[in-house]
Amino acid sequence: MSAVDTSQLPVFVIASVIFVITPGVDVFLLLRTSVRTGTRAGLLTLAGIHSASLVHVALVVSGLGVVLASNPGVLTALRWLGAAYLTYLALGIARDVWRSRGGRETGDEAKRCNDNPFRRGFVCNITNPKMLLFCLAFLPQFMGAASSPVLQLGLLGVVFLALAAAWETGIVLTAARVSGRLQRPAVLTTLDVVSATAFLTMSVGLVV
Repeated sequence: MSAVDTSQLPVFVIASVIFVITPGVDVFLLLRTSVRTGTRAGLLTLAGIHSASLVHVALVVSGLGVVLASNPGVLTALRWLGAAYLTYLALGIARDVWRSRGGRETGDEAKRCNDNPFRRGFVCNITNPKMLLFCLAFLPQFMGAASSPVLQLGLLGVVFLALAAAWETGIVLTAARVSGRLQRPAVLTTLDVVSATAFLTMSVGLVV
C-alpha cells in the first residue's frame, strides 16, 4: 500500500473542474477588479484569494478543520463575518454607481479597487465558511487506498488549488485584456449592478 493513491486523480480532477468553473463570489470579484483596474490588481486579488484557500486546505489536512466545523459558534461567526464583508462590498459598489450616474466618474471606484486588492481577496475568501466545509466534505471522498491521509489530502488540495488558480488566472487575463472595450458607462454600470447583486445574494445565502 502506497502513501498516496494516484488512481483517484482522474475522477478527482473531473469533479474539481466542475466545481472550479461554477461562478462564485471569487469570480465576480476577480472580473470586476480586472475590468476596472487591470491585470496587476486582478492578479493581486487572485493571490489573496488563493492564500486564503491554502489556509482552508491546510486546516483540513491538519485535522483542525474538523474541530472548527464541529463548533457551531465558530461557523456562525464566520458566516456573519462573511455576510457582513460581502454586504460591505455590495454597498460600496452601489454607492459608486449612484455617484457616477449619468456618466460622471468620481474616481473613488478605481482608488477603492486598487486599495490593497490582495487583502480584499484574502478577506473575501477566508471569511467564507463554504470553502472550509467544501474541503472537509470533498477531499476525503478521494482517499482511496492511500496509507497516509495527510499526504493524500495534501496532494488533492494542491491539485485542486492548481486547477482553480489556472482557471481564475485565465479569467483575470481575459477580463483585463478586453477591459479597454468595456470602458463605457453603460457596460461598467451593468457590471457593477450584477456584481453588487451577486454579493448581496451570496451574503443572504451565508446567513440563512
